[in-house]
Amino acid sequence: MGLIVVAGLAGCADAPGNGNGAASGMAVPPPPRPERTAEEQERLRLERATRARQANEAARAALQTPASQNMSEYLAAVERTQISRGKLRTDDGTSLGPITPEQLTENFVQVALHNEYIRDGDRLVPMTHPAPLRRWEMPVRMQIEYGTSVSPARRSRIGADIRDYAARLQHVTGHPISITASGGNFHVLVLSEDERRQSGQRLQTLLPGIPAQDVAALVNLAPQNFCTVFAYSRGNGSSYVQAIALIRSELPARLMLSCIQEELAQGMGPANDSHNARPSIFNDDEEFAFLTWHDEMLLKILYDRRLRPGMMEAEARPIVLEIARELLAPAGAV
Repeated sequence: MGLIVVAGLAGCADAPGNGNGAASGMAVPPPPRPERTAEEQERLRLERATRARQANEAARAALQTPASQNMSEYLAAVERTQISRGKLRTDDGTSLGPITPEQLTENFVQVALHNEYIRDGDRLVPMTHPAPLRRWEMPVRMQIEYGTSVSPARRSRIGADIRDYAARLQHVTGHPISITASGGNFHVLVLSEDERRQSGQRLQTLLPGIPAQDVAALVNLAPQNFCTVFAYSRGNGSSYVQAIALIRSELPARLMLSCIQEELAQGMGPANDSHNARPSIFNDDEEFAFLTWHDEMLLKILYDRRLRPGMMEAEARPIVLEIARELLAPAGAV
């Protein structure tokens, strides 16, 4: 379903935070806001209603282009077909029964210590190969950006889903993750087919130094890739400093939430998919739509402080097995 690419970002600098510096001494409270008259309140209400109506009309127009309509019909058909085949399950996979620490360890090695793609010049070629452990060391600041094609109501729903999921990822990993209006280092773009094709300049603005081939891959995203995430370290490092997830605005409801959960989770570090990982969203068979209990275990392992960015399988595997045994131990077991 998705595509994740891990790369070094040339000349990448930390994005600025959105905090405000405080001067020394006692803070001066802001002056009280004057109460609005009934006429002013009504004027503001009408202005908000007008802006919402204009935004809804613009969103409908953006989704009625031939390219966007074709994509909407294609994705709706994909979702119907997958659900009819028992795919895109919404449960967490506990009905499949327990797994052993050895199975969890092997799944972690395949998902978090391998890459799904290699670079061949300007091309990204599917080829699984060993890779170092990668994750974020700095706090993650997710910044959401919508195309005109996303109506105010959908923006509200998608934004709420991302905020809730970011809180879940923070709880699972123990790593600080927040939503910010500016200065983000993990950008989430929700764009239509036409908007994505015209997003090249915006991508370069959001991620200075992004490789030209990555811009091309995002702008020319293949129809079978419903969403994607590109994560970047600085130079040849293994600690992420920037990421960008792109999600099609034409996605129907279940595929939309599935894309949000898969790409944001993979943008935290698990860069590969494995057919043996089950129950999992890190699996191209699309059996599960949403993050499972098994996936939470993988993320817990990834952000355990006993592991370090840059570790290869030989060094990491025995530590991963130790952590897996602890996580899967019966309650009260030593």
